[in-house]
Amino acid sequence: MTISTETTGPSIAGEVYLADVRRKPRRSGRRRGPGSAAERTPLAVTIVKWILLGALALIMLVPMYILLISAFKPQADIVLHPLLITPEMFTFDHLWAAITSEKFNVVGAYGITLLFVALVNFFCIVLSAPVAYVIARGRTRWHVLLLVVFVSGLFIPGQVTLIPVVFVLRVLGLINTIPGFILFETAATLPVTIFLFAAYLRTVPRDIDEAAALDGASRMRAFWSCIFPIMRPVVATIIVLNSIGVWNDFVSPQIILGPGSGIYTVTTGVYAAVGEYSTDYTVLFPTLLLAIAPAVIFFIIMQRHIIGGLAAGATKG
Repeated sequence: MTISTETTGPSIAGEVYLADVRRKPRRSGRRRGPGSAAERTPLAVTIVKWILLGALALIMLVPMYILLISAFKPQADIVLHPLLITPEMFTFDHLWAAITSEKFNVVGAYGITLLFVALVNFFCIVLSAPVAYVIARGRTRWHVLLLVVFVSGLFIPGQVTLIPVVFVLRVLGLINTIPGFILFETAATLPVTIFLFAAYLRTVPRDIDEAAALDGASRMRAFWSCIFPIMRPVVATIIVLNSIGVWNDFVSPQIILGPGSGIYTVTTGVYAAVGEYSTDYTVLFPTLLLAIAPAVIFFIIMQRHIIGGLAAGATKG
């Protein structure tokens, strides 16, 4: 029996080809990226990083821990055992005494501080939003120079301008008054607000302005009706930052309002617990806790808006 070469030829060639393919090592089409095993961070570097982060967290959290537990302890235990609290030490009496103190009305201070926060946010947004819109839509170098002028206010410490501001407010008759304090706080918040608004507005397409202009709207009408509603992420960021800044401010209300005005914010009320020769810690720590607790809770709830608003203008979309 004979075997035809026409039948066996292709079969033998196919077997040779398959054997050759099996002998060749397979090459992966994926390239090693930065996350490959060869380029991963060494274990020692990771350990050192976490140790440093843990140390920084302790530096920030230990004072908060001391403040929290000291608000519920007697004076002797605060001095002798600053880092320890037991069920025998724990009491709400000092916190309740700070709330009902005759020297400092906490509820009234909350109302005054919230009023300052609301007014500063309102005037800051109303004044800075149109300015940022003009800067963001401008095409000349003068608009860039105007932005630099406003942003330069970020590099001037508030303590440097406080004394000149006091003289100006005294000449205007606004020292020791609520309008004078609101004017100062609003001016202090304008640089960062204009900077963030301008950065965000540059990511908003100009087609919206052109469509509003075709409908017969003026530039300001187009801004407030069409552009400003889109700015909600950065507006939320500004409100959070300004609110925390005004709430925690101690030096400005202490100097501009002054004790003679009879107007106390939450932070200036802490002075009621500080004596000339001694300090009552059972009044100081509960008052401090009452002062910072709303700001901390507000920041924890709204922190995602801060991150979202800052990231919204980071890329041009």
